[in-house]
Amino acid sequence: MIQALAFYLFAIVVLVSGVMTIASRNPVHSVLWLILAFFNAAGLMVLVGAEFIAMLLVIVYVGAVAVLFLFVVMMLDIDFAELRAGFVRYFGIGLILAVALVCEIIIGVGAWSEGGVDLARRGAPIDPTIPNVQAIGNLLYTRYLFVFEAAGLVLLVAMIGAIVLTHRQRGGVIRQNIAQQIARRPQDATRNVRPEIGQGVKL
Repeated sequence: MIQALAFYLFAIVVLVSGVMTIASRNPVHSVLWLILAFFNAAGLMVLVGAEFIAMLLVIVYVGAVAVLFLFVVMMLDIDFAELRAGFVRYFGIGLILAVALVCEIIIGVGAWSEGGVDLARRGAPIDPTIPNVQAIGNLLYTRYLFVFEAAGLVLLVAMIGAIVLTHRQRGGVIRQNIAQQIARRPQDATRNVRPEIGQGVKL
């Protein structure tokens, strides 16, 4: 009974958070709703015994991706009124994607109603006495090592590309030259004057 109540609680909060992520007018609020959805999805993963995936959801998605989204939304100078004005232009593409997602959900529900997956015939059977975190580590660093490293390189290239694309050269900015400041002589930085009485110093 407790597991069923926890499942329905996490599932309802995930659904509500997902809807509010899309429906919120403020992008910052959307990111916060997304973080709440990730936390409750991690709770669902704990219920089914996939604590490694739950840890990834909290550490990677909440701790890195969602926080990065939040900082990007708060720091970039985005005209949200202009973004909302283009809603009608992309309405057709959005409708097609929504219909495709609904069809996928219907197909998934239909496949689930036909019966469960035969776990004995899965691609990577593991010893039930080994924790799933250890089993995932054994697979990642043996059979799928090169794929794992390739995924890391893809993420590195994506990060460098994002930095290059968002780097902007702004004019009128006084930049600090450390080497020039260190090499500056005292006689070049100061000037000794003896002003006359009643007269100021010329700058």
